[in-house]
Parts: sequence; structure tokens; C-alpha cells
Amino acid sequence: MDFKHKNLAEGRWFEFSLPAQMGNIGSEVNRAWRWQGKDEKLFQGAVERTLELFELTLSDKRWKGRLKEIARAREVFLDAALFRGREYRTDLKDLTRYFDEFALAAARKI
Repeated sequence: MDFKHKNLAEGRWFEFSLPAQMGNIGSEVNRAWRWQGKDEKLFQGAVERTLELFELTLSDKRWKGRLKEIARAREVFLDAALFRGREYRTDLKDLTRYFDEFALAAARKI
């Protein structure tokens, strides 16, 4: 796989706590939200980077018991980004608020 986040894929990602990983995913979700409907190239780039970070998080062996939760967050993200919330009735703005909580927890080192 051709990673956009090369230094993270090489191992640095696996040093982050789960809140830090999810908060970083949220940064890309926020970028996708900001560009959705405005610049397709930038929107697609943010979607790809978000999915890459989800895949890295799902491959982190420390979260074995949390995989269902992480995979569901990815599923809701895909629905919001690609299908305008048809299945889960949420949008990228809602998801940005969800992921912001992880960023706050990471900043507090919870």
C-alpha cells in the first residue's frame, strides 16, 4: 500500500494511545467535511487519508477488544462521506464533533 502517512505507517502510529489515534483520524474527517462539495480533489484526499488511518488503527494489536467499535466508526464515516448519511443519518460535521472528544481526551492524556 502506498501510504500518505509514511512515517506513521512505519511504526510511529503504534506509539499513540487510542484517543490520540482517533483524534488524528478526526483531523482528517474535519478536512473531508471542510472540502466536501467545495473541492473534490482535496475532499477525496482527506477521505483516503482518513481510511488509511482507520486501517492503521484497526491493525494495532493493542485494540483487539475494540475492533468492533473502531470498524463501526469507519463504517459510519464511509456512509457520511460517500453516501451523505443515507444509512446512519449522520454527516461529517457530526463525526467531527465525535472525534473531537478523542482529541480532547488525548490532550488530557486519558
